[in-house]
Amino acid sequence: MRLSKHSKKLEYTAMFHRSLCVGAIAAGSALQPGVALGADTNDSKTNIILCMTDDQGWGDVGYNGHSVLKTPHLDQMAREGLRFDRWYAGAPVCSPTRGSCLTGRHPYRYGIFFANVGFMKKPEITLAEVLKSQGYTTGHFGKWHLGSMTKTGKDGHRGENSEVYSPPWDNGFDVCFSTESKVPTWWYPGVYDTFGARYWTGPEQAVPTEEINGDDSKLIMDRALPFIRQAAGSKTPFLSVIWFHAPHAPVSCGPPYTDMYTTNQSYYGCLTAMDEQMGRLRKELKTLGIEENTMLWFSSDNGPEGNESAPGETKFRGRKRSLYEGGVRVPGLLVWPARIKEHRIVTVPCSTSDYFPTVLEALGYRLPEASTRPYDGVSLLPLIDGKMSQRPKPVAFESAKQLALVDNQYKIYRKDEQSSYELYDLVADPQEKTNLAEKHPKVLADMIATLEDWRRSCAKSNLGQDYGPTEHSKTGTTAAGD
Repeated sequence: MRLSKHSKKLEYTAMFHRSLCVGAIAAGSALQPGVALGADTNDSKTNIILCMTDDQGWGDVGYNGHSVLKTPHLDQMAREGLRFDRWYAGAPVCSPTRGSCLTGRHPYRYGIFFANVGFMKKPEITLAEVLKSQGYTTGHFGKWHLGSMTKTGKDGHRGENSEVYSPPWDNGFDVCFSTESKVPTWWYPGVYDTFGARYWTGPEQAVPTEEINGDDSKLIMDRALPFIRQAAGSKTPFLSVIWFHAPHAPVSCGPPYTDMYTTNQSYYGCLTAMDEQMGRLRKELKTLGIEENTMLWFSSDNGPEGNESAPGETKFRGRKRSLYEGGVRVPGLLVWPARIKEHRIVTVPCSTSDYFPTVLEALGYRLPEASTRPYDGVSLLPLIDGKMSQRPKPVAFESAKQLALVDNQYKIYRKDEQSSYELYDLVADPQEKTNLAEKHPKVLADMIATLEDWRRSCAKSNLGQDYGPTEHSKTGTTAAGD
């Protein structure tokens, strides 16, 4: 008998749960072998919030030394929780990074090779699906970019292609207020009807024009907060994925945020407006009495664009689309008062792929063995508890023709197949100015071997074999609106 797509997803999810390993650590209690995931009461389960901006550079925050930009609420998070100074997006463009956040796997394993290509496929297991099956309510708010949202018309960059239809509600999310791709960071009258990308709340349920106006970050938070309030009121643990559009082009903004700046008013203004919504979110968590037991993450999906309308600051070499540090090293923050009692600056390399295994271990589980289902992320729970001073395995990258591998000290980078590998000591030289390939040939050779092993693993487990890298992902160019 041929299984339906829904039945196949249930089968994949069941297989995933059977392969999970019960760990010794849970949020607030120890789980014994054989106890199912989620055995804790709903009151004790940790809430999860994943916040992310779009094209915000490592230097586009006050706490990293920006001389003009005002981000007081992010600065406060940096003072109170963990500040990750070596936080890496899963890719140098947005779609692949977003998938890494939800799966714990590199995009070349699930077939989203670049922006605007590929989609989240049925066999992939998302964090929302895992948590939903364990009693969590799940919500996605903002930019999705992991598949088309409608089968009946053109929306964003996906058109009417049902083959790439993979909206949030088919990937484990109960509540949505989501766009397929980029939208303006500020909505002026008439723009929503002409822009070509809409917000969606469910199958063929587009948000009407009268509900879209003003600051886009506020619109997103206006939908996320009621979801959180309802979950808190019913004492239901929740996953809330809040993915802002700011500061991705088309960059626009309005008073009072533009009045705060004399240069780059829209770019700086939309980031300050987004920062204000982060403050609003934290205030709401405190008011609801759930701040202590909520794991609140903040990141960006890749480095800054770097043009006249979206200047961005990386402080590092390279920008968006590059696997040099400026393209993938981004702001990273975590506030979790129940577990993090003192502010720390983390210099261990960490990644958006680490969300998935970290959340699982916080709930008492470890990932399946690599032979069963390979993952690229690692649990950061030992780091959160002050017990990890080195990353146990490196962070690997592949994007278009580029390759890179980052360990605790060194990084290798190759531009394309015709180029030689470069080697950098990121501890001594985070700007990647001095190529050490000739000076440390053994370090280089060992890292190349590790990277090639990883590439073979990705090729073997790739769910996107029928949707391989497109021409623009091979050449390093990108469709508009990534």
